[in-house]
Amino acid sequence: MRAGRWAGTIQLEERVIELETVRSVWCRRPSAFRFPTHLTPTEQRWCAAEAKFGVGGVLASLPVLWVNHPARNADAAYKPLQLVTALRCGLMVPDTLVTNRPESVLRFAAGRETVTKGLASPSVFEEGEWRTMFTRRLGEADLRDLRGVETTAHQFQRRVVKAREVRLIVVGEQILAVGIDTDSARGHIDWRSDYAASRYELLDPPASVAEGVLRYCGALGLAFGAFDFVIQPDGEWIFLECDPGGQYGWLESVVSLPVTDALADLLALEPA
Repeated sequence: MRAGRWAGTIQLEERVIELETVRSVWCRRPSAFRFPTHLTPTEQRWCAAEAKFGVGGVLASLPVLWVNHPARNADAAYKPLQLVTALRCGLMVPDTLVTNRPESVLRFAAGRETVTKGLASPSVFEEGEWRTMFTRRLGEADLRDLRGVETTAHQFQRRVVKAREVRLIVVGEQILAVGIDTDSARGHIDWRSDYAASRYELLDPPASVAEGVLRYCGALGLAFGAFDFVIQPDGEWIFLECDPGGQYGWLESVVSLPVTDALADLLALEPA
């Protein structure tokens, strides 16, 4: 370490990176460290922790532009934090319950359409394959049998009446939004469950939404965010969530959304 900054190199196969020359970092869903298979599980866990706090700690301390800093990504992944931050930033959010009490679910859902969705990753690895958990509408049969709710925390939300959905990408100060329509019953509950039935259109968000998402990113220290909104029949935009490492690649194909260009421009900015 020299003059309050880490110095030295990182070597990736044949590429050598001088830490003092780094001026921006794009951090998106990094893979785990890999170690020799002859190590015991205990040794591998110890090595992984040392690498995380050693290599990760050096990188996280670099005074550079991060998109996004790993600590900010970690904080921004908490959906309860997302909802209160969105509300404080002037965005509309659905009524939400986080609980493991069946009686609370029954009170929340009484006479009102309710959906449930995961609080963490929407994917699980089971029986040798990845499976995705989509937003699910609760029916009468679900409410009659809530066994298992008491096991862990669950998220329940008031179902928002949809005219269409929106994937909105923030890159620095740039906002790129795409409307998502579907004729599919499954897709109407969660458009991710039926990509083939989706139609897309470039949108300009209302000024209040544009101001709100920029305030949101500022509040959580994000240079990039993938927001999901519902547009109600009356035109009101309702915030659902923001993934700090969300997907956008397929939108570049279907509507020529220039997210990669915006990211490249942001990462290439000269340091202030």
